[in-house]
Amino acid sequence: MENSNKEFCHQSVVSIDNISFSYENKKVIEKLRFDVLERDFVGVIGSNGAGKTTLLKMLVGLLKPTDGEIRLFDRPLSQFKDWERIGYVPQKNAFNPLFPATVREIVLSGLYSKKQVYRRLSKADRQKAEDAMLAMRIEDLADRRIGQLSGGQQQRAFLARAIVNNPELLILDEPTVGIDAETQVGFFRMIRHMHQHHHMTFIMVSHDMDMMQSYLGTEPQRVSGGIKFYVKHTHDPEDCRETNLTHSLGQIREMIGVQ
Repeated sequence: MENSNKEFCHQSVVSIDNISFSYENKKVIEKLRFDVLERDFVGVIGSNGAGKTTLLKMLVGLLKPTDGEIRLFDRPLSQFKDWERIGYVPQKNAFNPLFPATVREIVLSGLYSKKQVYRRLSKADRQKAEDAMLAMRIEDLADRRIGQLSGGQQQRAFLARAIVNNPELLILDEPTVGIDAETQVGFFRMIRHMHQHHHMTFIMVSHDMDMMQSYLGTEPQRVSGGIKFYVKHTHDPEDCRETNLTHSLGQIREMIGVQ
């Protein structure tokens, strides 16, 4: 059993093989190679225009590489269908504030996969949404329209949406922009806990060098163009056991200051 766990904890989640990307004639990413193993935490740091958001958009299929190949869970991106295994929080400015949905509806939408858009949500599904909202301290905003919220509240709603399905890979593009400093600290504690005790892999873009380096170290594992990749591995098989996010809801609430 131990050998099986070790093998499980070293599976490839993302394989980036020699990819390039250009906007019109401007090369943004060139011949990038990088592999992310299960339960890695990858911090992506770089200056504006370096291609960080472009890279994340390619990982979730919103953009296609000009050259090269991306594989998710050992499948070519073009053949990948299991999008429920991935949670994604885009940059805050990618959201239309006039979108007519409540916070609860936004969070529930994270339970639909591209192949199950019209399935009926179960009682258990709805409880997951309530738990995710509680974890992110927005349970009292559940019936508010998303466009009525502050920037920080909106971002917490989209974080709840990203974690509601207990994804195996969580991709975060500047997730704490617009969130107050106290909530940022609680959020980083939460994702560190999730990384250390769950079957979760993280890829996160952030400009918060102090936070990233305090957890991931001061030396990047790889530098490609203007992008630096900082990586922390958590592959110990004895830690690779929690599969249910809500088991530690009480701990998460305590971390982010919920009484």
